[in-house]
Amino acid sequence: MIKFLSLVGQLKRTKRSGWVLRGVNEPESVSDHMYRMAVMAMVCKDASSSLDRNREAAMSHMCSLIDVNMGQELIELFEEYEAQSSPEARYVKDLDRFDMILQAQHYEDEESNPGRLQEFFDSVEGKIQDKEIVRLADELTSNR
Repeated sequence: MIKFLSLVGQLKRTKRSGWVLRGVNEPESVSDHMYRMAVMAMVCKDASSSLDRNREAAMSHMCSLIDVNMGQELIELFEEYEAQSSPEARYVKDLDRFDMILQAQHYEDEESNPGRLQEFFDSVEGKIQDKEIVRLADELTSNR
């Protein structure tokens, strides 16, 4: 458990590579990203209101109780996300895409350099499916 938690703790210092590669000053860490994703999953309502939100809380819960069986479930959840094989996985992917453009907007504002990170906005164009997250993304991009 201590080794696992130490590894997770390293995420506080691990900068997200996309921002580093674009030369962003003081880019967010993986941990920063995970935190905002968790908050968004709690406060953003999905358009259909049919998602099992406990599935998204499962990762945090399992990490706090990790053993072999829990580790296996973590792997299964990760594979589900990667395959986008459930409504919950697709919703979280939409949140992830929205978080990326929200962060890009933050960096552009911070650097007073509008449009510098346009490629991130371009990369999510037409890919967000959840109506509420589409609304948020549209609001963000219309204010650029």
